[in-house]
Amino acid sequence: MFKRHLLPFAIAAALATPVLHASDSTDTQAKQLEAVTVTGSNIKTTDTEGPSPVQVISADQIKASGKTTLPDFLRAISANTGNSVNEQLTGSFSAGTAGMSLRGLGQKNTLILVDGKRVANYATAYELKDTFVDLNSLPLAAVERIEVLKDGASAVYGSDAIAGVINIILKQNYQGAEAGASFGASTQGTGQTQNNFHLLLGHGDVKKDGYNVFFAIDGTRSNQLNASDVSWLRSNDFRDQPGGQLNWVPTNYYNNDPTQGFANAVGPVQNVPYGAITPGKTGEVWAYNPAQYDTLIPGVERYHAVLRSTVKITDDITGYGEAMYSRSHASFIFGPPLAIGSGLRAWDNQLQRLTNIDTTLPVGNPANPYNVPTPVNTNLWDVGQRNKRDRTIFTRFLLGAKGHTGAWDWDVSAQHSESSLKEYVTDFGNRYAFQSLLANGGYNLASTSNSPQAIDALSLSTIRPAVSRLTTVDATASTPLFDLPAGTVGFAAGYQFRHEAMNSRTSQAVLSGSELRPAIDIIQGSRDVNAAYAEFNLPLLSTLEANIAGRLDHYSDFGDAFAPKFSLRYQPLDWLLLRGSFSRGFRAPSLPEITNSTAISYSTVIDPYDPITPGQRRGYTDVFTANPNLKPERSTNYNAGIVLSPSVDTSLSLDYYHIVQDGIIGPDNDAALVERKDPRVQRDAQGRIVTIYNQYRNQQSLTTDGVDIDLRHVLRTQGYGDFTLNGSITRLLKFSQPLVAGDAPVNGAGTNLFGSLPKWRGTTGVNWLLGDFSSTLTWYYVGGYKQNPANLLTDAYPDRVKSWSTFDLSVAYTGLAKTTLTLAVQNLQNRRPPWDPSTPYFDITQADPRGRFVTLGVDYKF
Repeated sequence: MFKRHLLPFAIAAALATPVLHASDSTDTQAKQLEAVTVTGSNIKTTDTEGPSPVQVISADQIKASGKTTLPDFLRAISANTGNSVNEQLTGSFSAGTAGMSLRGLGQKNTLILVDGKRVANYATAYELKDTFVDLNSLPLAAVERIEVLKDGASAVYGSDAIAGVINIILKQNYQGAEAGASFGASTQGTGQTQNNFHLLLGHGDVKKDGYNVFFAIDGTRSNQLNASDVSWLRSNDFRDQPGGQLNWVPTNYYNNDPTQGFANAVGPVQNVPYGAITPGKTGEVWAYNPAQYDTLIPGVERYHAVLRSTVKITDDITGYGEAMYSRSHASFIFGPPLAIGSGLRAWDNQLQRLTNIDTTLPVGNPANPYNVPTPVNTNLWDVGQRNKRDRTIFTRFLLGAKGHTGAWDWDVSAQHSESSLKEYVTDFGNRYAFQSLLANGGYNLASTSNSPQAIDALSLSTIRPAVSRLTTVDATASTPLFDLPAGTVGFAAGYQFRHEAMNSRTSQAVLSGSELRPAIDIIQGSRDVNAAYAEFNLPLLSTLEANIAGRLDHYSDFGDAFAPKFSLRYQPLDWLLLRGSFSRGFRAPSLPEITNSTAISYSTVIDPYDPITPGQRRGYTDVFTANPNLKPERSTNYNAGIVLSPSVDTSLSLDYYHIVQDGIIGPDNDAALVERKDPRVQRDAQGRIVTIYNQYRNQQSLTTDGVDIDLRHVLRTQGYGDFTLNGSITRLLKFSQPLVAGDAPVNGAGTNLFGSLPKWRGTTGVNWLLGDFSSTLTWYYVGGYKQNPANLLTDAYPDRVKSWSTFDLSVAYTGLAKTTLTLAVQNLQNRRPPWDPSTPYFDITQADPRGRFVTLGVDYKF
């Protein structure tokens, strides 16, 4: 449907409308335009379209969308094709964060800038190794515009710009005052609300008064959404869906046999048919519904503040300084009461390994009904659910000067930026108390009437600290060099020094071996980077320009990396532009990948060789280690595009991208290791998977390509207002890489082999401006995708996840003096995410469970 209806409509709208509206000749006369720097180049230009595709998003467009947070808006753009996560990923060391994954290459390959400069990565890593900038740490109210560079830019910006750049540009010369607030709630009875406020203050005009001081603050508060709050998730019974099962968890049984249950119900359990949970099984088992312990979206309280000052020192020199501060709290349920059974372990810091904790009930234990030592599987029901609260503080201090000296424009700055985390956990299990109480019978696992003293002894609360720091010195300069027959040669050069450091620690309880079933993400490392880069803009013909750039980086931990780029811009007609580029890029191994780091996490895999539940998901422990011998990932980027602009009100662009990454850093695919009985897969005495050991290494290459279609058209009418159509569509053609190093590559485009990567993704909005009213209807489309064959547990499983299509509506009224009233409705049709049986219900990287969400807002300008 998407291919048949949206694309022809978009092209027809873009090409046919010049007939409906002819521009007056005076509108097309050449005007003296101020040269500006566009993301992707350090050479100023008056061209609105350059040799690289850049999507420019204004503050007005963000407001018109009805989105109330920066991540919500950015993550909806079509180039964010997959493999990025937001706050829905609560079972992570980076819970409560949000990132971008242009081209599906992961958050580590998308560079986030603020005013063209780097900021500190999040305090710890996503998926134990990927460093990234947390979008939740950046303000929305202070944003002037956002520029999305959708091709590789390593030659200008360095490592981690392989997939592209998001440049968030803050207000530079704001005057006046504005305050606003909004109040939102779900219409589906979930009880979820979200409240926002912002305040902007600015004084002084740099050109007229010689100075400007700008202050902005905004805040968000939303309450926690659990699976038990959502009507279609709270039962966790999906047997009415194709391939669906009763997603409950068996517990309270002896001898590793779920059918040998406790004599009585212990905890929030019910007796259910075993076959409803695991097809092919018989008998009855005690099981609990995990929805009550599953937080879908954390409760959040978040504030951002920006103070910026600009002073005109002389007619040619301007000084500037900035302080940015954000504080965030994210609270959520981490999981059910701690599970007791085989595979329970603690950390041995001396030997740097996990040690098994014996959970066998001794003879005479009050929970053991037999006269022999008996294995048991249950939960610490009396201790209660495990909870987490993450407090993140982000700071940035920037001081710089820029100016014009002779024929040179220059900018010199220094900054320090930090992201610090404290993770507070409660009601985890104390190993030494557990072993003591198990031995002396002081805690009855088959009862929920244990003494407060025993419960307090078992309950463990910890704090995990982490910090990421970035210190930089930047210097850039540009000048026209000399004239050629076709125009002036432009030149820019720059130098950057930066010091990167991460110190992600674990709690003292883990180091002492006290915490049962610990998750560990220890990262400790730092490095210095020195970089020099240069860029030339060459007018070969009056209609043809070439841009040549190169960057040399020296990393203190692995050595040198050089990144060149060459691009062409050809405009034979006023309404026709052809562009193309070739570049080589690199991504340096992240500090978790190459320095002193150890990571332990918990996951599930389908195990065809499990002796008890073959072909079903089995929980296990993942152990990852860093590799000091890693080399940087290398990339080759090709881009080619065409831009049609038959009038000032109409433009249509089509850009093709092709990216090849060599030496991809990562662990081997766990499912593939299990399938081929790799010796790194460790099993217990029963033959069940316990641990999979992995080390980061340079794998084989990854190839991805696709097409972006961007369109804009303004239709002005007499009496009916003005209509603006904006559309961005991305078609993923290929995403190919091996599952395990040495294997043949597999194309994952349109599948969830390498994370969900739908072939089609689009955002299309129509704005209608009439009198005092402005309304925007936005259509978000995410294409369907095929299931990884390894996820197809039974013939009943659908081999394809359906597409997801939603509409947002925003209406603003400005008829009151200095006041704007807004009404925004997200997911207007109240669509549920598509059913994906390989997940608890839906893929959180592509959809969210909130349903229809209505927000009312008011803004007042003083």
